[in-house]
Parts: sequence; C-alpha cells; structure tokens
Amino acid sequence: MKYILSILTTALSAQLFAQTTVKPASPQPKPKLVVGIVIDQMRYDYIYRFWNKFGNDGFRRLVNEGFFCRNTNYNYVPTYTGPGHASIYTGTTPMVHGIIANDWYDKTTGKNLYCVEDHNTTSVGTTASEGKRSPVNMLTTTITDELRISSNMKSKVIGVALKDRSAILPAGHAANAAYWYDGSIGGFISSAYYLKELPQWVQEFNKKELAQKYLNQPWNTLIPIEQYTESVADDNKYEFIAKGETKPVFPHNLPELMKANGGLNIIRSTPFGNSLTKDFAIATIKSENLGKSETTDFLAVSFSSPDYIGHAYGPNSVEQEDNYIRLDKDLAELIAFIDTQVGKNNALIFLTADHAAPEVPNYLKDLKIPAGYINEKKMTDTLKKFLLKTYGDTLMLSFSNQQVFLNHQAADAKRLDLKQVEEAIAEFVQPMTGIAEVLTANTLNTASFTEGSRYLMQKGFNSKRSGDVLINYQPGWMDYMPVGTTHGSPYSYDTHVPLIFYGWNIKPGSSSEQVYITDIAATLAMMLNIQFPNGCTGKPIPFLVK
Repeated sequence: MKYILSILTTALSAQLFAQTTVKPASPQPKPKLVVGIVIDQMRYDYIYRFWNKFGNDGFRRLVNEGFFCRNTNYNYVPTYTGPGHASIYTGTTPMVHGIIANDWYDKTTGKNLYCVEDHNTTSVGTTASEGKRSPVNMLTTTITDELRISSNMKSKVIGVALKDRSAILPAGHAANAAYWYDGSIGGFISSAYYLKELPQWVQEFNKKELAQKYLNQPWNTLIPIEQYTESVADDNKYEFIAKGETKPVFPHNLPELMKANGGLNIIRSTPFGNSLTKDFAIATIKSENLGKSETTDFLAVSFSSPDYIGHAYGPNSVEQEDNYIRLDKDLAELIAFIDTQVGKNNALIFLTADHAAPEVPNYLKDLKIPAGYINEKKMTDTLKKFLLKTYGDTLMLSFSNQQVFLNHQAADAKRLDLKQVEEAIAEFVQPMTGIAEVLTANTLNTASFTEGSRYLMQKGFNSKRSGDVLINYQPGWMDYMPVGTTHGSPYSYDTHVPLIFYGWNIKPGSSSEQVYITDIAATLAMMLNIQFPNGCTGKPIPFLVK
C-alpha cells in the first residue's frame, strides 16, 4: 500500500511540476500594415453583378483568397458617409459616437454643423477654407486611435480620401495625418490639427498635377459600350445631365465640361477620382515607409467617386458599371503594390462600404413598383402652418435629416408640454403620403426597440444632438431630384454592404451569418491584441477570430 501511495505521490508531483513550468503563451504576431478600404456607395450586389467584367487581381482576388462576410449590414439610420466611416472605425453607432449625419442642426449654436468642421484649426496646403477640418466632433476613439495608444504612438496612422470626412473620421483623433482633395489646387491638403505644413513628398505629388492630366481626356467606356449588359441603356431619362451636355451619354468630354462643372472638382464625379486616390495611397505607403517598422501601421483609404457617380447617374447606369470596372483595376494595382512593398502575409486588408444605394424611384415607378418622392420643403411648410394654428407659434428651429428640431425655450414660454407637442407632430405627419413611421424623442429616450426600422432609428439617435421628432419614409421613397439616387434609409438597399478580409492570417471562405458594420473595429482589435475603441458596441466576428 505504501508503495502504491509513493508512486501516486510521485506522479502527482510530476504533473504539478509540469503544469507550473509550462511557458505562458506568447502574443500572436501582428500584421506589419493594416489597410482599410471603404468604397463610398457600394452595394453588396455589385460584386456579383459585375463579376464577369472584373479581372482576376482586384475584387475577384479579394473574394477568392479572402473571407467574404456576405450578410453585413448597417445597424442604424441615417446611412450617410460621415456616420458610415465613423461607425466602421469606432465600432459603434451615432447614438454613441455622435456623428449623426454629414451635417446637422447644432442646438448649442443654432447653426448647421458639418461633421468634421473645426474653426479652431487652419488649412494646410491651401488658402481655401476646406482645410479647416478635424475629428473634434466625434465623441469616441477609433480603432486607429487605439492602435496609436497601444504602440505608445509609434504606429503610423494616415487617412486618405477625396472627401475630407472620409479621410478624417477613419484616421481618428490621434492620427499622424489625414489628407483629402481640394479642387482649387487639384491636389491633396490637410489641416493644422495634424501638420504645420505638407510633407515634402505630398508637395512633390501635388506638383505632378495628376488631376489635370486625368481630366485632359474624355471619359469614355473602358470596353465597347454594347458589352455593358448589366446596365440600362446609356441614353435614358433617369440620369443627371451635366452643364454643357444635351444627353447623359458617353463620351463625357471632360476637358470641355470642366469650366462649367466645378473645374478640377469634376474629377470627383469620374472614375479618375478613384485612380487619383489610388495613386496617392501608393505614394503614402511608399513615402511614409508604412509596414516597415516593428509596430503595425494603418492606412485608411476611401474611394469617394462611386458616390458622386451614383448620385448623378444611379445604380443601373453605364457610368456606374464603367466606374466599377475601372475601380477593379485600381484595386488590383494597389494590392499588387502592397504585396511588393509589405508582402501579402504581412498586410491585413479589409474592404467595405459606408452605405449602399436604392434604385432611382422614377425607374421603379415605370416598372410599376411602389416608389416616390417626398417634397420636404412642402412638408415643412405644411407642418409650420399646423403648429402656428395649434400653438400660435411654428416652434420649429430646423428640419434636417428627416428630423424636426423644436424651440424648447418658446415651448416653455408658452407653458407647453413638449412631449405633447412631439406627439401632435407625429400624429399630424404620419398620414402624409410616403411616410412609414414617426418617432418622438421621448419615445426613443424611454422605450427600447430590438428589431426593425425603429431599432435602427434608435441606434442613430443621439439625445444631445438629434431632433425632437424623427421621420422614416416608405421603401423606395426619398427627397431628391427626379434623376440619380441618394441614400440614408433603414432599408436593406441602403444597409447591405460587402465586407471582405484578406491577407494576414485570413483563410479563404465566406459566410452568410449576420454581421454588423460595428463588428469590424472589434474584430480588428482582437486581431491586433489591443483595446476596443472606448465606445465600441460591436462584437468580434467569430469565424475570423477563433
């Protein structure tokens, strides 16, 4: 018996010793470079609609060699560019990060506020006011901020886009730099929030005058126009006609159209805006030596031109199809450069969109599909008359982003119950043509919704910044001109976007499981072994971070 006990004691001691001497797991290695690609106004179905027109090294490569989250959606409303970029990088919704729209009525000043407006800074690289921009209006950190903090500010973070908000919000508060396009100089600028002056390499890039060179040619289709079988006829009544043109058809003679259509700013509404962005992104990686240090660097690049083209021509236009065929080539060039400069196994790339886009309502109406247009000015005038008749005062300070902002001081002076005023407005507006539902601030502050458009409206509602009454239009309805399209609704045509992860530690595959746009930042945080952004409400995507 003593012999058996001795053996057991020895075995147990050996086991305990083995357990105490096991080396702790070392941290997983990190990618040398993360590249976040956001495509402005990219619908999920474009991947498949234009698949046969794509080459093998752009979208196809990302899908075939990366992991495609096919059921990725925005989980708030309104689906605009500013909130979209902020939500991707903060991992939360406007309820928390505060970017409730591209611009909104500011209750504290009584004026409209642009989402990246900052009068306390100055322009760098231009004398125009377009440089007075910063992320000060965003209330939370971004994944890029957390990367900088985690590396003791050694990681480089840079944002690049034609649109200022698309470069600034992803780069975050602590970025090394953010650069955006200024048509007055035909080059990229920044603000004193980041830099005292443009780096020499940016100045040299601007001296090349690439925007002007791109615009010295007409915009014609890349392949024979009869092969654009995924689009409606080139000559149709659903598209914007530029000044100087008689029809919205190819070729668009850019050298002749420039003067009457914004000068060098016209590049935004052409695929060459994507090419210019790609050129600058490559120059950024090369000149800043991104991916070459011991810490992870981050380049946030946004392609803005698809949004301008979609607004003007709509999702079924030859212009938009040609744009994506050309963008595919730009992506292929960017990915190939990253492979050469950093290496596929050292770079983590993700691609998504800041929102999608609906069909042109007039096109749907011609197909006998329910759709229509809201005249917000008429609706506002009608509402003001109702309030004046009911309360002896219009009580309205502003109507913006489908939200009514009320004059609380005027209501108090008349001893009105603000909640009752909100309810009266909701009851008055609800029966109007094209209105789906109306929610009051009181309801959004006291109730809790878990699904549907009301849930999305609540996630986009910030109690300090949003209005007193929020209005949602019916599917297919919008306040817009009768040609082209816009976005901002809680419906799948605006919320469903692509999401692809590619490169470092990514195994090829796809999933149709529900993913929210706010999950991207949480997933990146897990991959990089850093803190979530401080307002993050998203969750790591499980099949990417097992």
